[in-house]
Amino acid sequence: MIKRLARCIREYKLAAILAPLCMVGEVAMEVTIPLVMADLYDYGIVLQDMGVVVSKSILLVLCAIASLLFGVASANYASKAGTGFAKNLRHDMYHRVQDFSFSNIDKFSTASIVTRLTSDVANLQMTFQMMIRMAIRAPMMMVLALVSAMGISVRLSLVFCVAMPVLIAVLFGLFPLVHKIFERVFKTYDRLNNVVQENVHGIRVVKSFVREEKEIEKFTEISGSIYKDFCKAEKILAFNNPVMQGCIYCCMLAVSWFGAHMIIASGNNPDLGLTTGELSSMFTYTTQVLSSLMMLSMVFVMLVISREPLRRCYEILTEEPDLRNPEQSVKAVADGSIDFENVSFRYSATAQHRALKEVNLHIPSGATVGILGSTGSAKSTLVQLIPRLYDVSEGALKVGGVDVRDYDLEVLRDQVAMVLQKNELFSGTIKENLRWGNPDATDEEIVHACKLACADDFIQNFPDKYDHKIEQGGTNVSGGQKQRLCIARALLKKPKILILDDSTSAVDTKTDAMIRQAFRAFIPETTKLIIAQRVASVQDADMIVIMENGMVAGFGSHDELMATSPIYREVYESQQKGADA
Repeated sequence: MIKRLARCIREYKLAAILAPLCMVGEVAMEVTIPLVMADLYDYGIVLQDMGVVVSKSILLVLCAIASLLFGVASANYASKAGTGFAKNLRHDMYHRVQDFSFSNIDKFSTASIVTRLTSDVANLQMTFQMMIRMAIRAPMMMVLALVSAMGISVRLSLVFCVAMPVLIAVLFGLFPLVHKIFERVFKTYDRLNNVVQENVHGIRVVKSFVREEKEIEKFTEISGSIYKDFCKAEKILAFNNPVMQGCIYCCMLAVSWFGAHMIIASGNNPDLGLTTGELSSMFTYTTQVLSSLMMLSMVFVMLVISREPLRRCYEILTEEPDLRNPEQSVKAVADGSIDFENVSFRYSATAQHRALKEVNLHIPSGATVGILGSTGSAKSTLVQLIPRLYDVSEGALKVGGVDVRDYDLEVLRDQVAMVLQKNELFSGTIKENLRWGNPDATDEEIVHACKLACADDFIQNFPDKYDHKIEQGGTNVSGGQKQRLCIARALLKKPKILILDDSTSAVDTKTDAMIRQAFRAFIPETTKLIIAQRVASVQDADMIVIMENGMVAGFGSHDELMATSPIYREVYESQQKGADA
C-alpha cells in the first residue's frame, strides 16, 4: 500500500528528500548546543577566561542560527512535499473514479468516495508531513543525544535504560486498542456524509414533509457515534502523555541525584567526577532523549489514525474498473442498428436475481422505438446496456453489427446520446451546459438543437438568453425546462442512437408531440429509443417494446399490440379513460 501511494509524491520528490536532510542539520545543531554551553560554563565562566567566553558565545549563536535556518527550511520543504503529495493523491483517486463503471461506484457509494477524497487524504497529508520531519527528528535526536550523554558519563546515561522500555511498552500496548476504534470511526464518517448529502440534495422534500427534526435526529445520532468513538480513543491515548511526562521527571530527579553525588565525588576521584557544566548538559540531553520518545509516540498515534485512511485510499487507487477497452478496439460505429441476442443481466456477479432475462430484439438503424412497462420492469436497465454503462452478463449486444464490448468506450458513447431519467445540469451558463454535448458547437448549432428540443422559446425569455446562469443542480429552472435542455445537450452530439429515458415526463403533451415531430423531420437517420409512461408518447413509433419483469412481453406497432398484447391494451384503455374523464 505504501509503495503505491508513494508514487503520488512524483515532482515533489526533491522537497520530500530535502525536508529530512534539513531536519538532520537542525538536530545536529541542537545536540551540539549543550556541549558548547558546558564548555562555556566550565572553561569560561568558572575559570573566568573571557577569550573562551567570547569564542563559545559566538559559536553558540552560530549554532542557534544554523538550527533555526535548518528548521525553517525543513518546515518549508515538508509543507511543499505534503501538500503536493495530497494534491497528486486526490488527482489520482479522482482520475480513477472517472474510469469507474456504475457497478464500481455502487460498490463504494458516493458518500464514501467523497470522504476518501477529502478527510482521508487530509489525514494522510498530515501523516506524511510528520513522517518526513518528526519521524526523522525523533529517532535521530534520541540517538545523538544518547551518544552525547554517554560521552559525558556512561554511568549516568544508564538512567535512560530504565525509562525507555517502560515508554515503549506503553506505546505498543495502546496500538491494538486504538486502531479498532479508528477503523470504526472512518466507516461512520461515510454514513455521516451520506446523511448530509441526502438531506441537502432532497432539502425541498424534507421541508415539504416537515421532516427537519427527523433529519436532525439522524444527523445527531451518527455525529454522536463519532464523538463517542473519538472520546474512547482519546481516553486510551491520554495515558501516553502522563506516562511520558512521569518518565521525564523521574529521569531528571535521578540525573540530579546521581549527578550531584558524582560532582561531590570528583574531589576524591576525578575519574568518577562530573563538572557542573556537564551536569547541566545532561539535563538538556535527558529532556531531548525523552521528548524524542514523546515525539515518536505522536508519530505513532498519527500512524494509527492514518492506517485506515491509507487502506481506504489504496482501495480506490487499485480498484479495477469493470469496463475496459479491448486491446484491438473498433474505432467507428457503422450505423445505429441495435441487436439484443439472448441478453441477460445481473447487477453483480453474486446476485441471484436477473434484472434482464433472455432479451432478443432487432432495432434497425433510424427506427423510432417506444419502450413501455410498469415500474421495475427493467426499461432503464435495458437501454443502459447500449452505451455500455453496464456489461451484459449473458448473450451479446451489438450496435452497428459489432458487439459493444469490442468498441472503444469513448467512440461508442460519443455515438450514443442518453438523456437519463434523472436530469442533471451543472452550475454555469446555458451555453456551457449545452456544450457538454459538443465542446466545439457553434451558437447556430446550439440554437438549432434547442429549437428541436422546444427549449428556445423559454430561453429567449431569460434576460441573458443563452448566457443565463444555471444554478447548481439546475434549481432555478423548472423540471420541464431542465428536461428540454438535457435533450438539446444530447442532440448536439449528433449521435447515431438517441435514448430518452422517460425524459419528457415533465413536459405537456403538446410539447412532447412537437419534440417527437421535430425528431422525425430533422434527425431521421438517428435511431431513437423513447422510454415513456404515456402511450401517446410512443403511439406513432415504428416499434413499441413491452417490458414485464425483465423480459420482453411483446413488441410491434400500435395496431399490432392492440390486437396481440393484453398488457398494452390495458394500459392504453386506462389512459384513454383517464383522458376522457
